[in-house]
Amino acid sequence: MVSHHPYRTFRTTVARINRLSPSFTRITLAGDDLEHFGTDGLDQRIKLIIPFADGTVTDVGQFDENQGMMQWYRRWRELPDEQRNPIRTYTIRSPRPVDREIDIDFALHGTDGPASAWATEASVGDPLFVVGPDSRSEEPAGGIEWKPGKATSVLIAGDETAAPAICSIVESLPAHTVGEVCIEVPTDADALPLAAPDGVRVTWLARGGAAHGVRLSAAVHDWGRKRSAAAVAVELAEPDPDEVLWEVPDGVAGGEYAWLAGEAGTITALRRHLVRDLGIDRRSIAFMGYWREGRAEGA
Repeated sequence: MVSHHPYRTFRTTVARINRLSPSFTRITLAGDDLEHFGTDGLDQRIKLIIPFADGTVTDVGQFDENQGMMQWYRRWRELPDEQRNPIRTYTIRSPRPVDREIDIDFALHGTDGPASAWATEASVGDPLFVVGPDSRSEEPAGGIEWKPGKATSVLIAGDETAAPAICSIVESLPAHTVGEVCIEVPTDADALPLAAPDGVRVTWLARGGAAHGVRLSAAVHDWGRKRSAAAVAVELAEPDPDEVLWEVPDGVAGGEYAWLAGEAGTITALRRHLVRDLGIDRRSIAFMGYWREGRAEGA
């Protein structure tokens, strides 16, 4: 019996490009191997291996199905810079393994970053290499942090880097769910159509000229003021600025659940507000620093 690793590298090419708004582009990737792409969506994390200008990647064993990701990843890290293809983390917007397709929504921010530059300049037929879960594996792949348990009241908040995951999560919510969804985006035109349960309010917050995170923080604080629970003071240690800010509870405490993702400084401050000022159990809060202001993402 063939044993499959939980993650593998899929060879794909660009099938369609759909400019959703000034800041978002949806790229549909196709490939025969995607019939084995194993995910139900939500905030499923994947890695994108960005090709060089000629469409190639340095082979470090990432296409060998007999090797696990950690084996070839170590070799990738040891490569000289000029041979090391950029690797960036994204979330799946829509998987369609039956059609051998996946959609990835890119938040465009110019051509300084390798992934945004690739998406900005991509054409139909261009190659892209996706490291994602293999449905044939008997081992759990992980990479999904949306774990609300039996909670029926939710707070979901993030910036444009979290918008694809948020949209996928909201579309999966049971009809009886109630709650608040706050998504900060660069402009009013970046508000995307999103179907949510009747009891869930979705607010797109155009940043305009405001600093990153200001509109999102204000919206979550406003939600907190309207919340009926009593505030309880809880002390939280100051975060290490070099630490990866990422914490996902194993079990949700009670019927309330918060999912926060985006710029690390903003998200950490919001999590602190929920716990310290509003008295929400930290076991009911998932918070993920997708990126940090002023720093490039490390693979």
